[in-house]
Amino acid sequence: MRVLLIGHPVAHSKSPLMQNAAFEALGLVAWRYELCDTPLENLAERIAFLRHQSDIAGANVTIPHKQAVLPLLDALSPAAQSIGAVNTIFKRGGALIGDNTDWLGFLADLEHHGVNVGFDTRALVLGAGGSARAVAYALCERGARVWLHNRTHARAQALAEAMGSQVQVCSSLSDVVGEVALVVNCTSLGMWPRTDESPWDERVPMPRGAVLYDLVYNPPRTRLMQQAEQAGLRAINGLGMLAEQGAAAFALWTGVPAARVSSIMRHVLASHA
Repeated sequence: MRVLLIGHPVAHSKSPLMQNAAFEALGLVAWRYELCDTPLENLAERIAFLRHQSDIAGANVTIPHKQAVLPLLDALSPAAQSIGAVNTIFKRGGALIGDNTDWLGFLADLEHHGVNVGFDTRALVLGAGGSARAVAYALCERGARVWLHNRTHARAQALAEAMGSQVQVCSSLSDVVGEVALVVNCTSLGMWPRTDESPWDERVPMPRGAVLYDLVYNPPRTRLMQQAEQAGLRAINGLGMLAEQGAAAFALWTGVPAARVSSIMRHVLASHA
């Protein structure tokens, strides 16, 4: 059986490394995970291909297709419906089901690093795309208060309205730096190969004592993380989230519980960091 990674670009992804290692470790020798670079204009064709190939169990969906893929699927899980974005597709009875494991992976990795999120948490989310939707949803599920900052204000406002009263938009980073204890980068700024970029305006001080979580994991220490560390913040990259969301997706395709898989994926990713 095959599983695809659908996105554009995908050459930088470490998902094949960890997914194929898990298949091998668990004796699923006939399974393999493949990169499938897919420009937006080819997305519908790619999903139709996935639908009609009996040897394909499902797919991961990454930037920039997590929202664009929604109308191409037969059904959505409750989480994917609430988030409005899909990162995992699996087949059930001939139907393509869209799910979202990003929010589970994000919370699991925060817990792994000893970062607690609850009703007293104030968080700033950078971005308003599919990953930001998953992170905002996860934070709201834990009762946190969330501010969104995005270069397109209208897109951030639409996300805030979809998430409810716990989420609001901030037009300027300086408006909330004194409020937040957690900053989460959900943009692709700083991702290879554009490693000199950052979503944080250097003219604005970082929030004192906060934790910075960057979903970007390639490079392992982004420009944003360097800014945070120079300001005395703890900085965490998204490699652990990659493993945790991947394990949850693995469970949907294979039926193997995520708890059996995540440690394998973490170990593989750490050894190839």
